[in-house]
Amino acid sequence: MGNLVQKSCFTILFFFLTISVSSKLTPDKPCKRLVLYYHDILFNGTDLANATSANVTNDSALGSHFGMVVVFDDPVTADRRLRSPPVARAQGFYFYDRKDAYNAWFAYTLVFNSTEYKGTLNIMGADPLPEKTRDLSVVGGTGDFFMARGIATFRTDEAQGDYYFRLEMDIKLYECYK
Repeated sequence: MGNLVQKSCFTILFFFLTISVSSKLTPDKPCKRLVLYYHDILFNGTDLANATSANVTNDSALGSHFGMVVVFDDPVTADRRLRSPPVARAQGFYFYDRKDAYNAWFAYTLVFNSTEYKGTLNIMGADPLPEKTRDLSVVGGTGDFFMARGIATFRTDEAQGDYYFRLEMDIKLYECYK
């Protein structure tokens, strides 16, 4: 009899947990959505005043910048213009991790300090550059984004050689606590 009660309690608990998780995670309805533009200006040896990123290791002879690590403190704007007032800073690193194709792996924090938002969003994941759009994970946050979870969809909006690129980041948060 005690075993039957335990199984019944477990079944009811499992049922309620399944309902609560499935009701929270609705991919078609994020609780918060931001579309932002990430601007990266790689230091080329002459643009000290304008550079927002620098490679800390050179790429290897294996091709596709394989092995190159870049650290950045990049402006993030609400529109495509580099000179618009930043709504956040993207601070972190990326490295090229495939020798047969351009592929980067990002780990960074969006640091917000504006009248609209305060706090951080942490984003990480693979960025297979030849793809038109790429999804990276939003793995946490602070302040207005406390414990946020979601997806940041990257789309290369502009690229000027190896020294400047702009990404459109369509950030959809599915777990919002504020």
